[in-house]
Amino acid sequence: MIRVLVADDQALVRAGFRSILEKQPDIDVVGEAGDGVEAVYMARTLRPDLVLMDIRMPRQDGLSATEELMASEAPPRIVVLTTFDADEYVYAALRVGATGFLLKDISPEDLVAAVRNAMSGDAMLSPRITRRLIESFVGSPPPAGGVPEALRGLTGRELDVLRELATGATNAEIGVRLCLAETTVKTHLAHVFAKLQVRDRVQAVVLAYESGLVRPSA
Repeated sequence: MIRVLVADDQALVRAGFRSILEKQPDIDVVGEAGDGVEAVYMARTLRPDLVLMDIRMPRQDGLSATEELMASEAPPRIVVLTTFDADEYVYAALRVGATGFLLKDISPEDLVAAVRNAMSGDAMLSPRITRRLIESFVGSPPPAGGVPEALRGLTGRELDVLRELATGATNAEIGVRLCLAETTVKTHLAHVFAKLQVRDRVQAVVLAYESGLVRPSA
């Protein structure tokens, strides 16, 4: 059972998300928060597996709430919610540890899939939108030569997989591009995450851009 906390300052949004998610046999909405202060308190009290976190809320915004929760021991997965697909606050939330982000006009089917994917780690949320967002706000120069220092523990094949991951590719797409079995891609990604000490695909992609391994497209 995936235990979810919905944090949004609009009661209708919270009610709508709860209605959609609670129809699923494997998802339980354990609480609702109307602002960032409530979100932090309820996340620490109820210990959900995942928090759907609105980025713009009163008293405490979703960015600072995310940062506060990510600094705690065994934090939940956090997926930030926004009405914009290019929001600097969303990128900042990804940078401090959010698993991904969703637009509030997401379809019910995609919302359910996103929650499951966030927990399974099999797919980055809205991969190409996430890539465009990261490209918009990362200004790191390319490395002077060779592999960036932060990534030198990776093998050549692991670097190849990370570069493909940064394009927003799924495991299956990476496998096709690199002529690898999907199970082999998953193994390489597990090694990448462990070596880079990141929790998921989004964090690995952020590091790939910030280190200069991958450059934003023109």
